[in-house]
Amino acid sequence: MICPEVVIVLGEDLTKFRDVSKGLYSFLNSLIWGNQAERLGFDEVFLDVTSMIDYNLQWLAPGVRNSFFLLDKDDFTVGFEYDPTVYCGPTYPSLDDKLQPGRGSSPSDLGQRLILASHLANYIRKQLEEKHGYTSTVGISTSKLLSKLAGNVHKPRNQTTLIPPFLDDADQSDSYITQFMDDHEIGKVPGIGFKIASRIRAAVLGRENDLELYRELREDDKVTVGAVRTFPGMGPLMLDKILSGGGWPKDNGSRIWELINGVDHSEVAAARMVPTQISIEDSFRQLDTLDAVKKEMLPLASSLIRRMHTDLTDDDEEDNAKDQVSGLPERKRRWLAHPRTLRLSTRSRVPPSSTNQAQSLYNNRISRSCPVPQFIFSFNEDVNAIAERLVHESLIPTFKKLHPEKSGWRISLMNVAVTNMVDSAGSTKNSAGRDIGKMFKSQNQVLREWRIHDTDVDTGGHEGGTMQDGKEVEEPAGDEIWEDDVDSVMDTGTSCSECYICGASIPSFALQAHETYHSITD
Repeated sequence: MICPEVVIVLGEDLTKFRDVSKGLYSFLNSLIWGNQAERLGFDEVFLDVTSMIDYNLQWLAPGVRNSFFLLDKDDFTVGFEYDPTVYCGPTYPSLDDKLQPGRGSSPSDLGQRLILASHLANYIRKQLEEKHGYTSTVGISTSKLLSKLAGNVHKPRNQTTLIPPFLDDADQSDSYITQFMDDHEIGKVPGIGFKIASRIRAAVLGRENDLELYRELREDDKVTVGAVRTFPGMGPLMLDKILSGGGWPKDNGSRIWELINGVDHSEVAAARMVPTQISIEDSFRQLDTLDAVKKEMLPLASSLIRRMHTDLTDDDEEDNAKDQVSGLPERKRRWLAHPRTLRLSTRSRVPPSSTNQAQSLYNNRISRSCPVPQFIFSFNEDVNAIAERLVHESLIPTFKKLHPEKSGWRISLMNVAVTNMVDSAGSTKNSAGRDIGKMFKSQNQVLREWRIHDTDVDTGGHEGGTMQDGKEVEEPAGDEIWEDDVDSVMDTGTSCSECYICGASIPSFALQAHETYHSITD
């Protein structure tokens, strides 16, 4: 045995990783402006810091070697010192100290922005390590595509800035972007998936690449971006021809050609506190009976509900604050969002094709949806009990609609998901409106400062009181209360007049309306 001390554990429960990922994402989002933080999996985040760079650039004095990066527009003491004449950390291509822009000519406007961004990235990395104990790798560039690829250069505890010139004309020989992209294997470019990369490799190599599932690509089957870009006749039209018949959009060749040349116009999405969907799946050798399907559905449903509690709930700070005052120890939770759609997806095992094994295994996934039952949002019931009810009342009926045949399914994969998230009401900035129930409960506290209190009333001698000298006093009859109320209105100093028709005493400001009432009824 090579590693007798190795310990193998079941890796299905990723709750700890999700909790840490959620916390680190919130921390990173708190360090930037504009709420432009987009999650990519567990451990990657795109941060758009354009507004921070623009703001600090306007305060930058030319030629100054010691400056202060402002992290708060309202507090000029929050920030860090840095040298705005040199890049912080490694760059692509590598720069010798003598070639740093600050040692000779001043950097270009784009170069200056990237210098500031490199110092901000270094600050964020240090904050992440000092406050949370996690190392990180950062890529700094002008797009999501380039920053992601640049982040792979110096792992696991460093950063890389892709520096100008960034040329986009026909002659790209001097463009560092072109040099940077050309070294990457075509399948490593974000946005170019498994099938597209296989089609492009086959076109460039002139043969089908010998690719097996879950195996590393052989060296003689690898095709670099540079080889694709310089292939005779290669361009958007040729790529459209290569990718025709694969189910992709007709103009997909233009998008792939842009990615090959390092062009990515996609923006960093606004930060989301909840995911767009939550899904749990598992693969099986073969499920061919309903009992076997039920047995495997139950752990999937339990995992889904636990994921929902992890990703879609948070401490109810408002109720917990009240509980601390009242001495209640239990912390209450609240839903940040409610999914409306429950989706079940399955894949049946089919005989593998000798020509395309990957397509044989992955092209027959089918799905069906139904509304999410309300009992799934209960905090009072056990998760396993909710999961069992979800299986019997929602998932099994959906499965029968998906597979009306009574046997012969040969299920090799099942996926259970909740989608169509709707943000819940609450008091946080990301909530969709206010919780009207809590608004009613807290209205006395909120309106207290505007409430009028009569401090001059002598309660001891008031005839309408219920207590007098410590003894209970009989309440007046209903008609007496009504008469007292009328008298109290008349005693407020409001001028009244007697109606000449009915003889009622009416406040002067309402007399005309009262006369109009008589004229209508007459």
